[in-house]
Amino acid sequence: MSGAPTTRFVAAHATADGWAAAAASCADQLSPLPEGANLGFLYASDALAGDLPNILPFLRQRTHIADWVGSVGLGVCATGQEYFGAPALVVLVAALPRGGYELFGPQSAGAHGPTVLQSEWLRRVRPMLGIVHGDPRDAASAATIATLAREASLFLVGGIAAAASAPVQVAGRVVEGGLSGVLLSPDIPVITGLTQGCSPIGPARRITGARDNIIMAIEDRPALEVFKEDIGELLSRDLKRVAGLVFAAFPVAGSDTGDYVVRNLVAIDVQRQWLAVGHKVSSGDPVLFCRRDPASATTDLQRMLVDLKRRAGGTPRAGLYFSCVARGPNLFGESSHEPRMIRDALGAFPLAGFFGNGEIAHDRLYGYTGVLALFL
Repeated sequence: MSGAPTTRFVAAHATADGWAAAAASCADQLSPLPEGANLGFLYASDALAGDLPNILPFLRQRTHIADWVGSVGLGVCATGQEYFGAPALVVLVAALPRGGYELFGPQSAGAHGPTVLQSEWLRRVRPMLGIVHGDPRDAASAATIATLAREASLFLVGGIAAAASAPVQVAGRVVEGGLSGVLLSPDIPVITGLTQGCSPIGPARRITGARDNIIMAIEDRPALEVFKEDIGELLSRDLKRVAGLVFAAFPVAGSDTGDYVVRNLVAIDVQRQWLAVGHKVSSGDPVLFCRRDPASATTDLQRMLVDLKRRAGGTPRAGLYFSCVARGPNLFGESSHEPRMIRDALGAFPLAGFFGNGEIAHDRLYGYTGVLALFL
């Protein structure tokens, strides 16, 4: 970990009526920059998404940092603070070891796989971590994440953009589509954690009848019959109430932490007793049902933070947090609940992140989770 002593970070965040005032405030807060500052992370709220083509060159000119990566979200977060429903910017600037990172533009699984796999830097340095951002309109995002992680032996962290009109990313320039981000040298120590926002309300079961994204039978019984049994009589009386409250979850094979990915219930066919979910399913797959639960989500976030504090051995140098748009005030109600918990548990270190349409951890696309990456 020879790069750690030379790594420095500084962060800034601001809200303002227009992009120029917010960007100027961030630039002022970043001064003085760490010696050798060479990489910036930039996250903008939805209201400023269309202004990124102006914001990026402004920050580049003010900081003389050429390399930037980032995304847009319906909310953004900083140290102990989150912004929803307001024009806001969050910036994290790093001074990384020379040659310690590699930016890459939009990637797709495609016929030949992500083109970044052909990078000479990747073959020479053999990075272990990638910080990535994706486009919610790209149906191949999950496949691209899995392919990139597998083929390059990478652990990925990041999130999918969220914006009403322009879910763009930053990868040296403002880009759209695919997956983009930055790969980090193994000399830059980073630890990561994932916290779930939904808690199981029934046991893991086996799908015994399926087609595409339709669960027809679970344990040789009609899927809806099993679903009603697991969610309980009260919710079963009015299935319209389960929308946005109850979800399908798919356990991750080989996980020693009971990990699972959460997907939406798309439709319920009462006549056939089938369930349609936002996930391709096959006979033999495990499935469980879960619900959004602020108390359980808070408990699990605390669990993750305790584990990260133990592994960090002290206050991190900096961090990036990627959370779901269904979390934040939409789950906890309380303002800045997550970044405040992070600050209270780990200290007041420079933090940047956003609330997106999906969270990326290792080789999977999650939902309703929080993913925290800490620079040590």
